[in-house]
Amino acid sequence: MQAIAIKQNINVESIRAAVADKIDSAAFQTWIAPLQFTVCQNCLDVIAQNQFTADYVKREYGKILGNIAADFSLNINICVNGANRVVNSANDNVVCEYAPVKNTQNKNGFDKFIACDENMFAVAACKKIALSNASFSQLFIYGNAGCGKSMLLDCIYNSSEKHIVKMSGGQFVMEFTRSLRDKTIFSFKDYCRKCDIFMMDDVCALAGKRATMDEFLQLLIDLKNAGKSVVLTANAAPNALTGFDRRVQSLFASGLVVDVAQPNAFVRRAMLIRGGVKADVAEELSKRISADGHLVNGIINKIKTYTELMGESVDMDVASRLLGDLLAKNKTPNSMVKSMCEKMSVSFDEICGNSRTRRLVRARQIMMAALKGATNLSLTEIGNVCGGRDHATVVYALAQIEKQKATDLILNAEIDDMIKICK
Repeated sequence: MQAIAIKQNINVESIRAAVADKIDSAAFQTWIAPLQFTVCQNCLDVIAQNQFTADYVKREYGKILGNIAADFSLNINICVNGANRVVNSANDNVVCEYAPVKNTQNKNGFDKFIACDENMFAVAACKKIALSNASFSQLFIYGNAGCGKSMLLDCIYNSSEKHIVKMSGGQFVMEFTRSLRDKTIFSFKDYCRKCDIFMMDDVCALAGKRATMDEFLQLLIDLKNAGKSVVLTANAAPNALTGFDRRVQSLFASGLVVDVAQPNAFVRRAMLIRGGVKADVAEELSKRISADGHLVNGIINKIKTYTELMGESVDMDVASRLLGDLLAKNKTPNSMVKSMCEKMSVSFDEICGNSRTRRLVRARQIMMAALKGATNLSLTEIGNVCGGRDHATVVYALAQIEKQKATDLILNAEIDDMIKICK
């Protein structure tokens, strides 16, 4: 009997080693290592702690486990730990073992979000999600930093009565890693899935993290199959995200994709007045600062603090001195390109990057044509300010624009608008 037990123990360890050789190490630690392997009557029993894990292992790794069991002349049986069996394991699927930081925001709904005409569609979609009667299965919001993506998530969180799980991409990576270390991975999985609405701010934080991304994709699929609402934000559209393969980009784009424009002068003025800035000062500042919500909030905080510490109100003379480092000065080629980026709803990094998507190529060509028409810059200087493009690239871009202008009245109007921005 002792010899049989030893033989079976050796077989189990050999089987584990064989499985580890066939599966990625992160996936092995996440899904296979917590399982119990036993050999009984020519059958390999793979015992999971709950039905979700058993179903997932069977679906994803059943074929691999079956082939390895056959190599040892064994049948395979993937099952759930019996109810009458007590196993001292941290992976016992007790949700209370995972304790995320609680959200303590005020219930202000969508009142704090000041929407311009370009953002009404995104706001309407978020309101539909908050009411939990959206017909689309996933909402993907993208836009440049400071356009209000995170605020929209807060608005959904604060106005919905449903159970919401909200976290940033960085927090998801951190908590997933911690749950693996603390052996509370099943509790973390349940925490993310037991909700009506799941929201993640800045999915870009998951780029390049293979194990975390695999877990997140499975979470998305499970939530969508269960009819739950999902809201994601990023700084670029799904097909323009870097660090994600085509499969991930396709899944992100499978729902409703909406963009959020940077706050225009009207929104900036309203934000400043709401923050306590005098109306005439807000009017002037809104014209002279860039379209970045974070920057506007920083100005509000600076003016508030100055008023509290110095005991005097801030007029335009004081604001000019106080905010001299932030107010727009004489236009430089870089500031012109950034202003055109704002107008065309593309980021400066994208324009200066290596992406060759049709949208970005067209935007670069229009900007080059506008700089040529509004400035005395040489073609080499225009190429440098548009991401270090060479002389030949600028010549080709200008030729393409000239060819299209002959038949495209909308393009002519766009270029005229860009030239006005540069002057």
